[in-house]
Amino acid sequence: MKASVFFIGACTVVLAGLTLTRLGVNEYYFFAGYVVLQFVVLATAWNILGGYAGYVNFGSAGFFAIGVYCSIALTKAFALPLPLLILASSIAAGLIGLATGYLTLRLRGVFFAIATLALAIVLETLVTNWSYVGGAAGTFVMRPRKVIFFDSYVEFLFIVMLVLAVSSVVIARTIERSRFGRGLRAIRDEEVAAESMGVPTLKLKLLATTLSGALMGAAGAPFSYYVTYVDPPSAFNLSFAVNAVAMPLIGGTATWLGPLIGALLLGSIQQIATVTISSELNLLIVGLTLIIFVIVAPDGLVGMARRISRRVRRN
Repeated sequence: MKASVFFIGACTVVLAGLTLTRLGVNEYYFFAGYVVLQFVVLATAWNILGGYAGYVNFGSAGFFAIGVYCSIALTKAFALPLPLLILASSIAAGLIGLATGYLTLRLRGVFFAIATLALAIVLETLVTNWSYVGGAAGTFVMRPRKVIFFDSYVEFLFIVMLVLAVSSVVIARTIERSRFGRGLRAIRDEEVAAESMGVPTLKLKLLATTLSGALMGAAGAPFSYYVTYVDPPSAFNLSFAVNAVAMPLIGGTATWLGPLIGALLLGSIQQIATVTISSELNLLIVGLTLIIFVIVAPDGLVGMARRISRRVRRN
């Protein structure tokens, strides 16, 4: 698919979402759609470092919460509009991602994964003791009563997250087809060999960590307006970290399309289960789905589709 065609398709998706808000659709669908799109951003962001470079990050909830609490702090201090909150949160999370990468990217495998998990725990401890943003008791955030063009603020949040989701997918696709993406894949396949061939491995990994953190922070910025009450357990919820890893694995980590498919599929199943059964089953659904796909399609849905396509061509 050519870049121009892909860009037109991305713009069409956003326009379709805007059109949907004018059709009088039940507000719940926008409420649920926001969550699914939020996971699209998180899964795509995780895949930049975990999928392309092979560095498994268990600290996704920490970067997400950086965006949440940066947004809350700036709202309390300056009452900034949401677009500026998203920009500031992405910068803050990106910088922390850069610092984290500089300190931890010399580790590999399980050691790097544990280090990123420890980061999330440290951040949660700091936020729990930060009274300005509510501390352990949490804080309420009031949504603006009116927003231009939209009938409700939930519709506006849905469109904001749709734009973020589309932007993250465009960024991931651009990375995949660039020298940057090829360098990350070389690191994943054999880092020592890549470095001996002149690939600036540390530079690429730091850039990947920064971009991944920035996108996760951007996804977290509108969260306080979505839930209106935030405390550390909700912002650092385990489901963010688990889904950010599981969704790319289910869809396929070798391509930008995998996290998108995995997030749309698993996120939709979780939202349906929340309405029909119980939200407490969400992590169980993730675990069972991941086990099934590890057995049936270890390369994810995209990898399975490619295998089937190759067999069809041979026959």
